[in-house]
Formats: sequence, structure tokens, C-alpha cells
Amino acid sequence: MSQESEFSEGDLRNTGMSLKHDREWDYELDRIVKQVEEKGAKKVGLQFPEGLKRRGPRVADDIRELVGDDVTVMLSGQPCYGACDLDTFLMKRTDVFVHFGHSPMKNTDKVIYVPLFSNVDVFPIMEDALEELPEDEVGLVTTAQHMNQFEDMKEWLEERGYEVHTRRGDDRLTHEGQVLGCNYASAQVDADQILYVGGGKFHPLGLAMEHPDKKVVIGDPVNNVVTVADTEKFMKQRYGAVHRAMDAEKWGVIYCTKIGQGRWEQAQDILDDNENAYLITMDEVTPDRLRNFDMDAFVNTGCPRITTDDGPQFHKPMLTPGEYEIAVGNKPLDELSFDTFHGTW
Repeated sequence: MSQESEFSEGDLRNTGMSLKHDREWDYELDRIVKQVEEKGAKKVGLQFPEGLKRRGPRVADDIRELVGDDVTVMLSGQPCYGACDLDTFLMKRTDVFVHFGHSPMKNTDKVIYVPLFSNVDVFPIMEDALEELPEDEVGLVTTAQHMNQFEDMKEWLEERGYEVHTRRGDDRLTHEGQVLGCNYASAQVDADQILYVGGGKFHPLGLAMEHPDKKVVIGDPVNNVVTVADTEKFMKQRYGAVHRAMDAEKWGVIYCTKIGQGRWEQAQDILDDNENAYLITMDEVTPDRLRNFDMDAFVNTGCPRITTDDGPQFHKPMLTPGEYEIAVGNKPLDELSFDTFHGTW
């Protein structure tokens, strides 16, 4: 899958440098080493999001240097797109398992979550974003990588006369003001404009789709650019997929077996409603894996980003559960909305 991450190839700098001296991200090596020593761990597993896998060997080298050669450090090669996307195979076979790049979605003693807080200065881009924020009240949201500066961001805006609205959202979110690729509850605030501080296009697009009554301003401190989220192109793509699926007779209902991504009751409801629907279980949902299934359309009950990021790459229409309801005539077209996850897993 080509699901977008805030960690991209452009982030892979300092290639000849030990990560102990990496000024861009905080790998929290001291915390990892402390856990290894306290548990007397002999096997350590490391999991990285796609854009940071290249840094894995150097993180492993640094950990081995700090804990000694008698500790085996293993790298997960499984695709990883979020905190809900854990390599359970490796996790069960190690004494300490470290998941980089995301904040915890569920409390567990087994997994050490290292969100990789960014050291990038966010305030120059926030200054540039003020031109797009003419009202006195503003909602503030960001991703896990910039949560270490969130309170400073809020205070910075207040010093410039803004009334800043923030909230934590639901139990799927760890921090106040945090957004995920599948959850934007933190943006449900009493303000008509939202400032999103972070990289990538998917999060602010989801924000704008989930909260169409709000102006979403994107301050990207990594690429140093300010834009306003525009959902028109995305909406046309989704309307097109729904229209192509309206004549479908055989439906493949995708149930993702990855921990934290399965929505079994939702999949079961579709199967109960449609006698021409067939359940397909899989961990990694890709166009190639579905190509041999003789279906007219698919509905994805797993991670919403499978549909929205990679939808055009599937050989048959791939819909969200809400889009499915429209395609089969259970809901009107004007109720098309963004698919999100809520609650814990």
C-alpha cells in the first residue's frame, strides 16, 4: 500500500551519522535501554513506519552498543502505517518490543511506543499561516510527531490574540489536539477555522472531510509551506467510485486481521444485509491480492486509508462502509462522508 506517512524519503537525512546524534527525531534510546536492563531482555524487536525503515539498522547498532552483544535485536519487515499496525509475530517472540513513529493507542506493558518527537521549529511556518487565519478563534491540531511542542504552539497563538480551542477527542487518541489518519475527533471544537501543524496531505484532507463546516489551514514545517485543504478532487474520486459500484452484484467484504483495524460487527452487518456479499479476510490489503477474486466491487471494513489512499489502484471499485450504503441504495448520495475509526481496540 502507498498509504501516506509523515515519514517520507525526504526525512532520511544524516545517513552517515549515528542516530544517537540525530537532531531531527528523538529515538528515546535511554528509555529503551532502561527497559532492556530492567527486564533482563535477551531479544529486542524494532518496528518502524515505512519511511523510516532505512534507519532501522542504525537504531539496532546504537542499541547493541549500549546494551551489549548478548542482546539480539530484530527488525520487523512487516508494513506499518500506524499505532494499530503492530507486528504481533515479532512482538510475541521478543522480551522488549519497540514501535517507532506513533503514540500508544492502547496501554500495554509489552510494547514501548516511541513517537519520534520532531525537533523541527514549527513557529516560522505558524507565523506564515496567520494570513489564512483571519478570525479571532482557532482550533489547533497536530500529529504525534509534534505533540512535544503542542502547549507551546497553543501559547504562541494566544500571545497573538487568538482564542485557541483544543480537545482530546476519544479513547483512540493519546493526546489533546492529536489527530490520526483515521480519527479527527480532536477537531470537533467551537471554531470555524482549524490550524493543522504537520506534514503530509492526508491528515488535513481527512480533517476537511470530517468537518466540512471548517476552514482547515495546513502549516507544514517540514516542507515549509502553508496551504488550505481542498476536498474537491478527492470528493470527485469518491463519487466516481460509488457510481461505478451501483451496478455491482457480487461484493467482496474485506475484513482486515491486523490488530486494531478489524471492524467485525460492521462486516457482519453488510453480510447479513446482502446475500451476494462474501467475506474476505486478509492482513495486508493490496490491489494484487484482490485481483484474482471474481467480484464486481469491494467494501473495506479495515483501515479507512486503504480505500482513500489506494482506491484508484484496485481493479474494481473499493468503497468504505458508508459509501457501500449509498451504492446499494440504503442512503442518498448527499450523505457521502469520510470513514473514521472511533473508540479503543
